[in-house]
Amino acid sequence: MSVYGWKSFMEDEDRPEKPRMYGVTEMRGPNYTLLNRNVLEDILESMGQFVDGLKFTGGSHSLMPKTFIKEITDMAHRHNVYVSTGDWAEHLLREGPGAFKHYVEECRMLGFDTIELNVGTLKVPEEALLRFVRLIKSGGLKAKPLFTVKVDACDVPVGGERAFGAYIVPVPRKSELVEDVDLLIRRAERCLEAGADMIMIDADDVCTYADSLRTDIIAKIIGRLGLEKTMFEASNANTSEWFVKRYGPRVNLFIDHSQVMNLECLRGRNLGKNHTSVLGSSYFLI
Repeated sequence: MSVYGWKSFMEDEDRPEKPRMYGVTEMRGPNYTLLNRNVLEDILESMGQFVDGLKFTGGSHSLMPKTFIKEITDMAHRHNVYVSTGDWAEHLLREGPGAFKHYVEECRMLGFDTIELNVGTLKVPEEALLRFVRLIKSGGLKAKPLFTVKVDACDVPVGGERAFGAYIVPVPRKSELVEDVDLLIRRAERCLEAGADMIMIDADDVCTYADSLRTDIIAKIIGRLGLEKTMFEASNANTSEWFVKRYGPRVNLFIDHSQVMNLECLRGRNLGKNHTSVLGSSYFLI
């Protein structure tokens, strides 16, 4: 058990030591802000025990030298932090059927532990998505499909639920987006049955801002899939606070690197409970 002055990782406090199955904090890597090697190293050395995962968002890893990526993944692993890709796999579809398998192998060689599949941008039939999940798992990596609550109207099944992995005749795409949380959950359940390790829920239209959270959708997703198998994108500190207050410290959240310490304080029983932030208004008056 590690003790950090005010913080200890005990199951009767908030959650256990790493590697954790719940209460996971995944940190955004280079994308909106450019984080160099030294900055990432400072974050991991000072707060690495509070960070479970590092994600290269928005395909940022495709723009970086492979030697640099390997240095970052090795650094993360030294701090017992897994490394995940962002939503990039959809760009491989036009390169042919063998491109995705090569991508999985390359990710493994570069030190990635998890491959994220953005279901909304992949736009592939359900059976193809399940094959991708199985291919990732057979490559020795973890699969994390990312879902949004709004889908193309043509994807909504007609005539009841479909059998798991059933072939569906392709239909012309539409520009109409509809909200269907039940379809999201059914697809997520099928991905989990196929071997997916975690389901990521995009912030768009669900939890972008704390004052407009779709609490009904969030409750339904967690109720069906469970806390351990779902991760929500918390786009700001207020959203993180809502999730911890509503679902406790065991909720899995994807956050910006600047929110790591604040989120950990919120998760902790001693300092975070019933506090908006440990670094409150008095801190900024120093």
